[in-house]
Amino acid sequence: MRFWRWVADHWVLVVGLVVLAYLFLPIVVVLLLSINKPTNRLSYDLSSQWTLEYWLHPFGAAGIGDALRVSVGIALVATLVATILGTLMAFALARHRFRGRATTNVLIFLPMATPEVVMGSSLLALFVTLRVPLGFWTVVVAHILFCVSFVVVTVKARLATLDPRLQEAAMDLYANEVQTFRKVTLPLVLPGIAAAAMLSLSLSFDDFIITNFNSGTTVTFPMYVWGAAQRGIPRQVNVIGTAVFVLAFVLVVIVQLRGRRKAEFV
Repeated sequence: MRFWRWVADHWVLVVGLVVLAYLFLPIVVVLLLSINKPTNRLSYDLSSQWTLEYWLHPFGAAGIGDALRVSVGIALVATLVATILGTLMAFALARHRFRGRATTNVLIFLPMATPEVVMGSSLLALFVTLRVPLGFWTVVVAHILFCVSFVVVTVKARLATLDPRLQEAAMDLYANEVQTFRKVTLPLVLPGIAAAAMLSLSLSFDDFIITNFNSGTTVTFPMYVWGAAQRGIPRQVNVIGTAVFVLAFVLVVIVQLRGRRKAEFV
């Protein structure tokens, strides 16, 4: 009776824990598969043989290292360009009034709302019409297209929460526009820009549908996993997946801890 009474008093916490357990269950399975030796190549069941062999040789499977390097390269280039363009667009939409501003706000959401199959096939038709060879750079262009929208939305939301009196106070203290932007505006917006960059990086690294349409002979990590699934996914895929999750988790924890320390200091 005490247990059920506690559940009734803390049902929101219980539901939250259940949802988190449901979300993290696939990640736990991937982690277990990365340290388990399968009974055969096509088996995805957990056997009684546990090993760190795949962690010691994460690129032991043929082609997995090249696919990972291609995905990381595409993600970094797409994230850099999309973050710069999206941040500039967010500042323009949040700080300036101009003709077509409302239409631009609507158009920003189109890549986010458009199904990936439609976007991928449309970009493929565009590249074929322009006779652009499909490969690394066509994938980069495609990723920039949908990453820009997420950057604009994220940075614009951060700009909407800024107190304009902080910048006015800086200029009242004889700071010019460049100094105000560098010492006041940019540090305040930087967490939003960093969040947008991390989101773009994960979306680009994870994308399969749009990439599959416009990659040509270029093989990214998601495409490698899809192709390997037909003949048995190597355990090294689970190692890389787990490592990427751990890296992202550590980055988020570091950012949260730094933000909490700054809040306590203030």
